[in-house]
Amino acid sequence: MADANGGAARDATVSDHSVADGIDGRWSRALLVAGAAVAAVAAAAYLVALATHPWKTNLDGFDLQVYLGGAHEALHKAANLYSWHYRNDLGIQFTYTPFAALLFMGGLAVPFKALMGLVSLVSTFALAATVWIAFRELGWRPLAARLGATLLVCGLAFWTEPVQRELYLGQVELALMGLITWDMFQPDRRRWKGAAIGLAAGIDLIPALYIVYLLLTKRFRAALVACGSFLATVVIGFIALPHPSVAWWLRLDFFDASRTGFVGDQENQSLRGIITRFAGSVASGEAPWLVAAIIIAVVGLAAAVVLYNSGRSWGRFAGFLGCALTTLLISPISWDHHWVWIAPGVALLVNAGVRAAGRARAGWLGLAGLVLVVYGAWPDFWWPRAGLLQGGLISYAPAAVFAHGDNPAYPEYHWHGWQILAGNLYLLGGLGLFVVMLAVAGILLRGGGPALLAIPVPGRRRASTA
Repeated sequence: MADANGGAARDATVSDHSVADGIDGRWSRALLVAGAAVAAVAAAAYLVALATHPWKTNLDGFDLQVYLGGAHEALHKAANLYSWHYRNDLGIQFTYTPFAALLFMGGLAVPFKALMGLVSLVSTFALAATVWIAFRELGWRPLAARLGATLLVCGLAFWTEPVQRELYLGQVELALMGLITWDMFQPDRRRWKGAAIGLAAGIDLIPALYIVYLLLTKRFRAALVACGSFLATVVIGFIALPHPSVAWWLRLDFFDASRTGFVGDQENQSLRGIITRFAGSVASGEAPWLVAAIIIAVVGLAAAVVLYNSGRSWGRFAGFLGCALTTLLISPISWDHHWVWIAPGVALLVNAGVRAAGRARAGWLGLAGLVLVVYGAWPDFWWPRAGLLQGGLISYAPAAVFAHGDNPAYPEYHWHGWQILAGNLYLLGGLGLFVVMLAVAGILLRGGGPALLAIPVPGRRRASTA
């Protein structure tokens, strides 16, 4: 796959044509117009919602306030950083690394509304950059086609609940997603490739799984750089905030998932969340989750490596998203807004649909549409004051609010019927995509090339497959 931007795809041996080979200028222009229209409508609707609703309805910044509160505590009462509770609520604590607390100190110098606006802009840019890199790595060479596809997917993904929730809370997940994606697809020959991944792991420990993925795909220098970058953040934390660093790293505070509140909370769309809800208590769900997480981690990373080594032009990006999906599933806490990774996932599915023909094309594009429906920002239609934002199908199941610890009376333990499906929907959707990934990896291992994976380019003869 040719890569006009010098991405990592130059380092791969590819066997199928770029999407560009089958899209002429007319279709590129049509895609650009369609993408621009969808993105413009999404942006206009969001701006109208901002203008017609109170600020806190759309940009509350609750999580950002927790970050700043933790940074303030680290600055003035460092020893209390990991015993501090936001607004004295037992279920809300600072849950990032000491190094992250140092970074968040910079936000204390900016007026909160201005900071929220800046975070929203950075998050939106990170979303667009991630999808742009996705289509670049998937072989969308003409700038018009790539830009059109990027605008189309971003416009649709912007109105999914994870993205809207991310913006509402003032979260950092979109920024971390963009940072990790950018770094992962630097050319392997770049000396400092991996540094940003290590930095991300130094802020939020979960991205450390990408370092394991780098090792498994034999990109040892990048993995070594990532480890060095990560260790640098730990050392900086110990130097600047020694007491919190001892608590976080040596007393294993980072392993205590209950710091974020009730582990079985509806918004925790991870394996641990669903297992806890079915087990009926946090303690009863811990051991089964550990077993399930280990199995999913091994199988998921193995499938991601198979995709990476497939020799297909889309294999590297598919392998990377396989690692991201595995991370979301096995993390003890994967809040609803952590599922912003569906945006590059939709890009991958759209690419598969465009490259395929007949029923395979309909299947891939239909799956992309289904993902957007499952994770869509659907409002609570029965609530007369519900706005356009902050909705999602998971909200159709009752949930404990700001809960902490454990209590058999929490509504998540008593779901039934439709509530079970709605309340676990993001995790179930992720498991469905995980099965698709395993199926594709299995086909590749068998050396097969059925229509599902041959993905001929539109308007050209079927490309040979590896």
